Amino acid sequence: MNIKGKTILITGGGSGIGLEAARQFLQAGAKVIITGRNQRKLDDALRLYPTLVAIQSDASKEDDANSLLKKTEERGGIDILYHNAGVGVPPSNLGIPKNEHLEGAIYEMEVNYFGVIRLNNLFMEMLKSRKEAAIIHTTSILSIVPSAIEATYSSSKTALAFYVHSLRKHLRVINSKLKIFELLPPLVDTDMVADRDDKKISPSQLISGLIKGLENDIYTIRIGDSKIVYFLNRLLPKVAYNIINSKKHDKKLVN
Repeated sequence: MNIKGKTILITGGGSGIGLEAARQFLQAGAKVIITGRNQRKLDDALRLYPTLVAIQSDASKEDDANSLLKKTEERGGIDILYHNAGVGVPPSNLGIPKNEHLEGAIYEMEVNYFGVIRLNNLFMEMLKSRKEAAIIHTTSILSIVPSAIEATYSSSKTALAFYVHSLRKHLRVINSKLKIFELLPPLVDTDMVADRDDKKISPSQLISGLIKGLENDIYTIRIGDSKIVYFLNRLLPKVAYNIINSKKHDKKLVN
């Protein structure tokens, strides 16, 4: 896929992985629109990269999604939709009944899964009308092997992975050339996991791998340990599970 000259919309683009993606896509010659809930973060991003377009928008809210579509149409539309926004809730033992279990699951699914489908529905016809266009879905290494301390997060990413596979098939059936990419990051060094001492890669490494995958039309892009865990899970699933679920994490479930 040719990135230069394309207009890309990055959800959750005000900080972390999304902001690094904005930087590297600008460097690759793309026009970049970022969205996020936090206006201060968007303003900070604009100060760093003045050629960005920033639109405040919450990926979990229907009204925000509709407004986002209208604002991008006013700017000429987009060629690439990059679903980067994602949320996770703190670890909690599901075997100890709490209202927070359901509340957390609904929150994660609303952003990580339903919010993605909502935006895809809104932007689908625009993207299908372009000569070359794509949607990038961020699943996770945890869509291969679940993490016990990120139980419903893992579930939300697994649901998204199955949706991506179905969406590819459905587009082929109607002869659409819209490209559907899946990005599977390992643990990335962001504020969300700042308290974790596990092996991490940098946002820069992740986005470099993403762009390389896009340019080579690799539709399932596994980065770093996601490659290892994918193959290991096929051969030795118990070993793969134990790698993701280290015993040192068990103490986070004793509450």
